[in-house]
Parts: sequence; C-alpha cells; structure tokens
Amino acid sequence: MNQLLDKFNEGGPAFTFIILITLFVLIGLFVRAILSKADKYKTIELMKSISWFAVAWGFLGRTFGLIMIFDKVQAAGDIAPSVFADGLKIALISPLFGILVFALARLGIVFLISVQKDFKPQENN
Repeated sequence: MNQLLDKFNEGGPAFTFIILITLFVLIGLFVRAILSKADKYKTIELMKSISWFAVAWGFLGRTFGLIMIFDKVQAAGDIAPSVFADGLKIALISPLFGILVFALARLGIVFLISVQKDFKPQENN
C-alpha cells in the first residue's frame, strides 16, 4: 500500500489524487445505479463524462510532467539517460491511472447497459 501511495505522489499528487477522487465518484454512481430502480440513462451518461475527464486529466498531468522534465534537462545541460528515463516514467503515471479509471468505468457502464431493459442509445458515442 505504501508503494502505491509513493507512485501517486511521484505521478503528481495534484493529478493522481484528483483521478482517484473521480474513481470514487464513479464507484458511487455505479452503486447508486445498481441500487436504484429508476432509469439509469442519466447515470450512464454522467459516468461516461467523468471517465473521459479522468483520461484528459491524466494526459494533462503527463504534459506538465514532460514540460518539467525538459526544463530540468535544459537547465542541467548534459543529463544522464537514467535520470531522463526516471522522469519519463514519472510522467506516465497519471495518464496510466487515468486510462485505468476510464477502463473500469467503461466496464461498469457495459454492465449497467446490459442489465437495463430499455436503454436509450445516444447517437454519437
């Protein structure tokens, strides 16, 4: 568990923890949709939007991370490949987490659609 928190901090807490919050929101929406007998269409649409936000936020975090890495490389001049590789690894943590949240949300959406009897499909997904 400590290693997971360390990775979250390495990936930029401003980005990874917001993605974690979106994961909790998505789980809450999923549970609410399961327990509710009402139409799940609005919940599914909301889950789609939030899952896309998680991906976009992760890639925004990656972009800021890459900018910081390149600033450090520029300031240092000549830099060891291992230091550069470590920076790239850190820059990939937030988009990876965003994609993971997106995939989990999409699995939940697929499940909700499969159990709903009268799902109204949207024209442009």
